Amino acid sequence: MLEDLIRDRKRKLEAYGEEAAYPARVPRTMNIGEALERFAALVRAKKKISLAGRLMSVRDQGKLIFADLRDGSGQIQIVLKRDDIKDFVRLRSAIDAGDFLSVTGTLMKTARGEKSLAAKTAVLAAKALRAVPKEWFGIENEETRLRKRYLESILDPELRGLFEKKSRFWGTVREFLTQEGFLDVETPVLEGVPGGAEAEPFVTHHNALDRDFYLRISLELPLKKMLVGGFEKVFEIGRIFRNEGIDREHLQDYTQMECYFAYADYNAMMALMEKLYKKLVKTVTGSLKTKSGGTVIDWGKKWPKYGYFELFKKHAGLDLGTATAEDLKRKARELKIEFDHSTGRGRLIDLIYKKTVRPKLVQPCFLIDPPVDIEPLAKRVPGHPERVERFQIMAAGTELGKGFSELNDPVDQRQRFAEQAKLRASGDKEAQMTSEDFLEALEYGMPPAAGFGMSERVFAVMMDKPVREAVYFPLMREDK
Repeated sequence: MLEDLIRDRKRKLEAYGEEAAYPARVPRTMNIGEALERFAALVRAKKKISLAGRLMSVRDQGKLIFADLRDGSGQIQIVLKRDDIKDFVRLRSAIDAGDFLSVTGTLMKTARGEKSLAAKTAVLAAKALRAVPKEWFGIENEETRLRKRYLESILDPELRGLFEKKSRFWGTVREFLTQEGFLDVETPVLEGVPGGAEAEPFVTHHNALDRDFYLRISLELPLKKMLVGGFEKVFEIGRIFRNEGIDREHLQDYTQMECYFAYADYNAMMALMEKLYKKLVKTVTGSLKTKSGGTVIDWGKKWPKYGYFELFKKHAGLDLGTATAEDLKRKARELKIEFDHSTGRGRLIDLIYKKTVRPKLVQPCFLIDPPVDIEPLAKRVPGHPERVERFQIMAAGTELGKGFSELNDPVDQRQRFAEQAKLRASGDKEAQMTSEDFLEALEYGMPPAAGFGMSERVFAVMMDKPVREAVYFPLMREDK
C-alpha cells in the first residue's frame, strides 16, 4: 500500500517535471501568522500577498480546489480556481497533501466566514513523495514516534512550541549568567582522561594523533583550569556524553551548563542558582508554578536547605556517621537494590539514597553536605571531615543541578583520585580516573571557588515530560 502511494506520487512528479517541482526559490512576502494578524487591513487594501507552506489537506471539487496551507506561524485556507490559475490543470494533477506550495493572491472570507486566500498564481515548492499521516495517534510505538519526530511536529503545534520554549530556556541561562559577569567559553569535547563526574565514557580514536580519546563526561576540569589561568567567572553550555542506561531521566548525549565562580563558596552559588531557576521557570512557562505528575511544584517560595545525613537517617534508617559497609549492604538487600563485590561505600550510599530519600523531595529545596564518599571534587565541611560542601537542587523527586565549594587542595585531590582508582581497579567502570594534567594545574594554585552544573533535565521537569520527550532527536535503537 505504501509502495503504491509512493509510486503514484513519483508518477505525478515525473509528469510535472522534477526540476520544476523543486525550485530554488518561490514567492513569499510574509508568513501566514502575519497575514492572519493583518487580515482586515490587507482585505481593505486588496493587497496581493504571497504565502508559502505545506498543504495539510486538499479538497478537489473539479474546477475549484480548497486546501489548508500551514507554515511555522499558522494555517490558512487557500482557494484555487480554474479560471484564475493559468496552469490549473497541470498543478491539480500534481499536488497532494504534504506538498509545499507557494500561492499569490488576495485575502478574503468565504461564504462560511472562513479566512482564506484567493490564489491568482500557485507554484509547487517541493513535492512530498510520502504522505504525512493524518492522525498521529495511529502510531502507538514510542520508539517509532521518537525516531520520526519530524512527522509528529508537522501535526502537533504544541510539540513545536515545546522546542521553542527549550530554545528560550537555554537563551535565558546564557543571558542571566552573562549579566552576572560570567564569561561564555568553549572547551574540548575530546579528552585524554575523562573527569569531573562518575560515568562510563565513550571512546573514540584520533587517526592523526594515533591515540584514543574519550568524549567528555563533564565540563568541569577544563573550566577549573581556567580559574587557575586567572579567569574568575566562567561558564559553558555544551554537549556531554555518558555511556549509561536509557530511562525516563537519563540520556547518553545531552546539553549541560557548568559555571565556576572564584572567591565564592557553595552558599553564594545556592543564592545565585535559586535566582536563576526562578527566572527560568517564569520566563519559559509564564508562572512560578508548574506540574509534575499531577503535583503542583511551587518554585516561588524560599527554598529550604536539608542536610543529607539527617534525611538519610530519617528515610533510610541509617546513621552515615557510624554505618559500616555491611550495614549499607544489608539495607540495600532489604530494598532489593542490585550491587556486586566491586560496589564501594559511596555507590551503596547513593543507591540507597535514590531509593529512599530522593522520591520524598518534591518541592524545590537544597540537599546539602553529603558524605565525602560520594563526592571526590568538593571541599570538606569545616569540623566535619566526613562531609563535603556540596548542594543539590531537588524538586519533583529528582536532582536538578549540583554545586560545590570546589576542592582546590592538590594533595587532598590526589588522595581522592587514588580512592577512585581503587574502585575502578575493582571493577567500577564509573569511578573517576586520575587526571595528572588537572592535578598539575591545581599545584600551580586555584583560588577558592564555587561550581555548579545543570542539564536539560531541568527543562524536562519544568515541562512535566520524560527527558527523551524533551529532545527532538534522541538516540534510538537501530530500526530493524
